[in-house]
Amino acid sequence: MSDTASQNSASDVLYPPIGPFDSKMMAVSGGHRIYVEQCGNPKGIPVIVLHGGPGGGCSPAMRRFFDPEAYRIILFDQRGCGKSKPTACVTDNTTWDLVADIEQIRSTLGIEKWAVFGGSWGATLALIYAQKHSDRVFHITLRGVFLMTQEELDWFYGGGAARFWPERWAEFADPIPKDERGDLIGAYHKRLFSDDVQTQVKYARHWCRWESALASLVSRVGGGQMPGEYARAFARLENHFFVNDGFLSPDQHILNNMDKIADIPGTIVQGRYDMICPPAQAHKVAALWPGGNLQMIATAGHAMSEPGITRALVETMDELKTKQELIYG
Repeated sequence: MSDTASQNSASDVLYPPIGPFDSKMMAVSGGHRIYVEQCGNPKGIPVIVLHGGPGGGCSPAMRRFFDPEAYRIILFDQRGCGKSKPTACVTDNTTWDLVADIEQIRSTLGIEKWAVFGGSWGATLALIYAQKHSDRVFHITLRGVFLMTQEELDWFYGGGAARFWPERWAEFADPIPKDERGDLIGAYHKRLFSDDVQTQVKYARHWCRWESALASLVSRVGGGQMPGEYARAFARLENHFFVNDGFLSPDQHILNNMDKIADIPGTIVQGRYDMICPPAQAHKVAALWPGGNLQMIATAGHAMSEPGITRALVETMDELKTKQELIYG
């Protein structure tokens, strides 16, 4: 297996894998090119993996949840991040552009229906995609549910989580003048989209450090600088979606459309002590989703690398493969 993207032009066609691993660049609307990779069994159960952020990018670690003999695993870097180009670009980069990209990947690969797997922002995107294209989804797996609501943004960027992590919060808020701290998302927006790239990188690292500090039950943030280009893409894209309310009108919000996926089975894996995406949102989704099964992991935070969350996700996908004849084939 190789993690290196093929150097293809924007007009290249994405082909199904001819071996255990295949990766390509796919041209999508707005002049974007997205990195897409496949691995596992070309004839296996197709599953699309949606990374977090927005802006996080996919990683080889995201393959760990799937038996490569049973699954055809499809991962991609969403617009503007990872290996996708142009980097950190927010033009023509909305939730609905990403939903269209997912559907383009499915159509290009000739997949009739697939499982959808996403965590954090990836869970948001998984739910929105499934609600819009319910006829193309046979199973949904979510981790660390985020519903893209003002309530959640207020919790994480308005002082809620700060009550548990005051020292980390100070590191996040202190770079901003006191008279701007009433709207930290807006204050960071000014700096992340300034004309000076060095200023963008400086504040991007502060933005990312706050989120990284709270990802695991036990904070592991230490010394060392986050790579500037990664931080810049992550922070700009995440902030862009947040200042635009996820590009969702009230009638498009997830909880208002749960009836559209009522008959699709799925699993929610949620850390009890998730400081980034508190469990209340997962509970709300489960209450409105007859086909959904909520698994609350007692000793876990937000990250997919938390042992209890990793175990539950692997068990979920192992169980799903045993039911493939009933739900897929």
